[in-house]
Formats: sequence, structure tokens, C-alpha cells
Amino acid sequence: MSPPKYEDDGGLVPVPTNDNDVIAPVYSNSGGETDLNDSKETNEKLGPRPSSPSVGDIRRNSSGGSSADRLVENHGNQLQRRLKNRQIQLLAIGGSIGTALFLSIGNGLIRGGPGSLFIAYTMYSCILGLVNNCIAEMTVYMPVSGGFIRLAGHWVDDAWGFMAGWNFFLYEALLIPFEISALSVVLSYWRDDIPPAAICAAAIVAYILLNIFAVKTYGEAEFWLSIGKLILIFILYFFTFITMVGGNPKHDAYGFRYWKNPGSFATYLSDGNIGRFEGFLAAVWSASFTVVGPEYISMAAAEAKHPRVYIKTAFKTVFWRFGAFFILGSLCVGIVVAYNDPLLSAGAGSGTAAGSPYVVAMTNLGIRVLPDVVNALLFTSIFSAGNTYCYCASRSLYGLALEGRAPRVLTKCWNGNPLFCFAIVICFSLLSFLSVSSGSNVVLTWLVNLITAGGIINYVVITMTYICFYRAMKAQGFDRSRLPYIGWFQPYGAYVGFVWMSFVVIFYGYSAFRPWSVDNFFTYYTLVILAPILFCGWKLIKRTHWLRPHEVDLVWETEAIRAYEAQETDPVTGLWQEILEMVDITRLRKKKKSEV
Repeated sequence: MSPPKYEDDGGLVPVPTNDNDVIAPVYSNSGGETDLNDSKETNEKLGPRPSSPSVGDIRRNSSGGSSADRLVENHGNQLQRRLKNRQIQLLAIGGSIGTALFLSIGNGLIRGGPGSLFIAYTMYSCILGLVNNCIAEMTVYMPVSGGFIRLAGHWVDDAWGFMAGWNFFLYEALLIPFEISALSVVLSYWRDDIPPAAICAAAIVAYILLNIFAVKTYGEAEFWLSIGKLILIFILYFFTFITMVGGNPKHDAYGFRYWKNPGSFATYLSDGNIGRFEGFLAAVWSASFTVVGPEYISMAAAEAKHPRVYIKTAFKTVFWRFGAFFILGSLCVGIVVAYNDPLLSAGAGSGTAAGSPYVVAMTNLGIRVLPDVVNALLFTSIFSAGNTYCYCASRSLYGLALEGRAPRVLTKCWNGNPLFCFAIVICFSLLSFLSVSSGSNVVLTWLVNLITAGGIINYVVITMTYICFYRAMKAQGFDRSRLPYIGWFQPYGAYVGFVWMSFVVIFYGYSAFRPWSVDNFFTYYTLVILAPILFCGWKLIKRTHWLRPHEVDLVWETEAIRAYEAQETDPVTGLWQEILEMVDITRLRKKKKSEV
């Protein structure tokens, strides 16, 4: 089968040569990003919107079904595009900032030291920026429900999508009890007599109330909770700068003292240079759990208004978020407290919020009140992260059901909300009750080790999916320069990301071998072992095959996306414009009355 030819008026409209040719996608854009002033440029790149062909005119594609069948299948997608620009942008922040940045990062500092921590977080953030380029280019072009896990099934192999979907679902679902257990840890800073079971039950009820209604309810709640995260981060950054130059009760301008004494690089498991290298690896493993974000934007793509505008903006902000939150955050942690501080070690081992490097620093400097403020905001930050994981887990399960990789009954929605999927997701939150008998710290450690591999596997999936997507575009004659979003350094960035993430997922649990521990091995590698089992099992059952570049269906849901963009009447608004309109309620009411 020969690849399709393309006209010269944009490179995106196919000229089929026979009935078996692949129908190439017609790119469209909803008007551009008013807050970035590039709507005109984007539309000029994409060209005018071609008229939609009738269902009868749509030819059969290479995947064995017709685009008409795809349109029929799209009617099964009952999610509703109600998320506004401001909600999307803050959701992108909410999913990436959680317990790890404020609590778990202390373990990376203890094992690696401030120098290793900063280098590891910088390197990992840069590599994840390459992964972000991959998922952004694919998602902005094809903003579908299920995000990258459905793209993996359509552009690589159905078995690859099956493995990706269930891995991501388990990853997100297990993060929920992790965050709920962390809430118990934070509250224990004030009182240790609060029953953990009561905290778990209250958190579960709150998550249910925020997620059983329409998606705009979740989006609005996440918008305000994420603002609390931003406030907390800036408070900690100001605290770091002011105290390091002497603005503290002790008038101690400590600067970078802890980088000199006890030093920049700690040893871990071994002594000497080998120990320092292993300390650096431990810091990399810490970064692999802490530095996240692009996958959450992909999950929200199917419920965003003007997805090719708002989702594009969210992906663009990922780069500065990596720098502002994770790289700068790792630097601040190494400044305010020494890696061998007894309070830090005791806090990390006791499972209390006193283990936060920032709280330890405030205690050492004799600062009062501020630790309570930080702890309160930390509570909202952790709660917000758990709320985001509930959302993403339910949407990933819904995406699996749409593709027949989970029971079809799970596609049933009420008011655009997949409640059957959410009911299954909320069952995973019951694992948080393990902290009642085992202790919150034990449960947190177990979940961190178990979950980390799932997150890294997600990035392996994303980079491999992009490599296949890129090859398919090249084989089918697509003009990549006209994509709504074009990633940098491709396809080389995807190759670097794939190799790096593969290395991390294979070796991050090597400490289980020193000395050998069966328990540690399975907590580190359970999801790593499960992934190939899922892939091979589905491949054998369904007899799937790895798609060749000319077989990849690059059309897929393009018609449904074009149909939505054609009927969407709400104007595109910028982030700050929406925030100002939200604050100026009186003016909005007058505007609505005048429109009536």
C-alpha cells in the first residue's frame, strides 16, 4: 500500500490515490492562544479548515476499520469539554506538586547530599522536558480521552496500549492511598492522638464529593487548591533566601554553609567515591518519583475547552515549572538543612511532618508560627494531589474501557462523569487504612517503592509512542512543520528520553540486591515485572502486531475533534483574562444581562 499524496496548500489535506489509501488528518485550530498572541500565526500555519467529508465518502483505513466506524465509536465517548483555561493551567500544577516535593525529597537529601540532589533533579527535569516535547506534540494534535495511553494503542500496538493503560491506572490508583497516608503524617505534626482511620475516612468522603459531580466541579476545586500550592512554594523560597542572608532569630547568615560542612555529596551503601556515586543514584531515584507532570495534562485533554489552545499552553508552561518547582526546590532544600541533621534523619524515620527539610530548618532557627502555616498549606497541597490522582485514574480506566481493554460497562457516564470508573478507583483509597496497623511511615515507604516504577514506565511508553508516531508521519508524507505543536530536537530527544527512562526503571531498585531482600525486590520491581506480562498476555490473546509506519492510523479521531471545534461558540480566553473575569463578578453579571 502506497502512502497518501498531499496537496501543496498546507501539506495536511490528503489526495487519496485508491480506496485503500490512508486518510490523513486535517489539522484544525480553535482560534489560537489569546494570552500568547499567537492565534493568527497558528491559523496561518494550519490553513483554512477544509469541509468535512460525509460518512459515505470516508474510505477504509489501514487499521481494518473505516473512519465512519471511528465516528460511530466516538459517540461512545461521553466526557464533556467543560474545563476552562485557568482550570487546565492550575490542574497541570496540581498534578505535579504533591507530598514528594515537601516531604519525600528529604530522603534524597539524606542519601545523596545537596550537590547530588541538585544535579540529579536538574538532569531528570531536563530529560523529562524531552518527554514533555513528545507527549505535547502528540496530545495537542490528537486531544482524546485516555490521553497518551490510547495513542499508544493506535500508533504502536494494541498490546502496547493495553500495558500502558493498566500500568498508568495502577500507578495513579496507588498514589491515592499514598497521599491519604501522607495526610495522617502531616496532621501528626500538631497532634498524634488523631485516629488515622478517621483521617482516611474523611479524605475518602471528600474525594467522593469532589469527583461525583460534573468535571467543572473538580476543575474549580483543583484551581483553588493549586493556588494554595503556589503560595506554599513561594513562602518556602522566600524563607530560604531571607534566612540564608541572616534574616532569622539567630541572625545567622549561613548561606551555603551546609554545602561545605558536612559537604555537597553524601555516601550511601558504600564508602568513598563508590558511595558518593550511589548517593547520586539515590537522588536520581528520588527525582524520578518527585518530578512529574506532562501525563496529567494529557489526561485532561478530552475535557478541555479549545483543547488545541489550552492544552498547548499548559504543555508550554511545563518547562518553567520544572525549573521553578523542582530544580529550584532541590537547591533550597540543600541550603536550609544539612544532610546529616539529626532532626532530619529522625523525622524521616518517624514518619511525621517534622521530617520535612523546611520544618526542620525552621525548628533549628527557632522560628515559630511559620511551621504551622507551612504545615497547613502542606495539608492542602497533599489533598489536592490526591484529588488529581482520583481524576486521572478514573479517566485512564475510562479510556481503557472505550478501547475494549476494560469492561464496556465502565464507559457509562452521568453528566459527563464516568462514575463506574470512579467507584473502582475509590476502592484503592481503602488501602490507606493499612496505615492504621502498620504505621503511616511504613505504608508511605512501601507505596513509594511500588509506585515509582509505574511512573517511569509511563515515560518509556510516551517516548516509544512518539518514535512510532514520528516514523509514521515520515512514511506517510506528513508535513510536520504544520503541526499545532512542534517539539524540539525530535526525534533525537525521544531517543534520549527512552534510553534514560529505560535505564532508570531497570536499575532504580538495585539496592534490593545489597543485601538481597525478597520483600524489597518485589516492592521495587512488581510493576516492572507486571508490564511485560500485560503486554505479552494481551498480544497472545488478541494476536496483535507492532504496527509498521505505513499502517499507523493517523486519522483516528480527527473528525470528532474537528466537529467539536466547528460547533464550539465560546471564545478563546487567556489565563489572566479568565482570572480577572472571575474576580470581577459584578461586571460579568452586567455583561450577561446585556447579552440577553
